[in-house]
Amino acid sequence: MIKLKRYDQNETSELAEILKNDGVISVPTDTVFGVCARIASKDAHDNLVKTKNRPHDKLFPIMCADEDQIKSIAIVNDKAERLIRKFMPGPITLVLPKQSELPEYVNNGGDTIAIRMATSKPVEDLIRKTGSPIFMSSANKSGEPTCTSLDEIEKSCPTLDGMMEGKVSFGKGSTIVDCTSDTIKVLREGPILLEQILEAINN
Repeated sequence: MIKLKRYDQNETSELAEILKNDGVISVPTDTVFGVCARIASKDAHDNLVKTKNRPHDKLFPIMCADEDQIKSIAIVNDKAERLIRKFMPGPITLVLPKQSELPEYVNNGGDTIAIRMATSKPVEDLIRKTGSPIFMSSANKSGEPTCTSLDEIEKSCPTLDGMMEGKVSFGKGSTIVDCTSDTIKVLREGPILLEQILEAINN
């Protein structure tokens, strides 16, 4: 088996070059190992779909480096802004209306996107150097268990273009909050609880 190249967490420039060339890499996140590709290219998106063997109609969450990047691709209302400022970067995913100029392939022509902010410095650096937010999905073939080591990722996703080394805590999945209407809805409760969400938006 061909060994995939592994990169240290300070080699974000090399990994960003792979993403700029529409490659797909794995990175450690705060909850699981993820696989990612830049959102600025349909070829990159399609390469990620192939890597995961994932149905085309299943959308990828998007990871941004900061609030400005989030606002460049999503419409952020007052309540969403409060949640971003209170809990990001952190274990929270916001479902937001997309900006109209976002290409159709990014969210399969729908009106919304799911967004997280990078929770580690290496992943934040990677996104900034790539010059684009990134699609982020769990490191595994679609429908299979999430990989828990780089060796497992190598077996499950042998077409990856590189892997960032690092540890993962395998904590609970992020809290998912729907911010697309006036009423905030918690779609999945994770480390951030409903009471904390309500307190943040009502203060």
